[in-house]
Amino acid sequence: MDCVFCKIAKGEIPSKKAYEDEKVLAFYDLQPQAPVHILIIPKEHISSVTEITPENSSIVAHIYEVAAKLAAEKHLDSGFRIVCNAGKDGGQTVPHLHFHLLGGRSMKWPPG
Repeated sequence: MDCVFCKIAKGEIPSKKAYEDEKVLAFYDLQPQAPVHILIIPKEHISSVTEITPENSSIVAHIYEVAAKLAAEKHLDSGFRIVCNAGKDGGQTVPHLHFHLLGGRSMKWPPG
């Protein structure tokens, strides 16, 4: 498999880690869109939110638990955004399920 996020999760490609456990890896985005921009990925390859099943859906809850922990550590007390894009038209550029934790500035809606 030639998935860049799988390679990052395996340590084959270096990243600036924000958090890691046996299920997920969180690392800083190389092109941050906010003062805090962390990607949270499952270590297991899941291509997209469209591949969430009853068998693997617990990973999403765990990712949100990690996001809450990171938001608290980064002092995002006034708010933050979590984004998960799905498919090309949804803006997904890497075919591996991932969530963007964005904070440290006021977020506008709708986003650009």
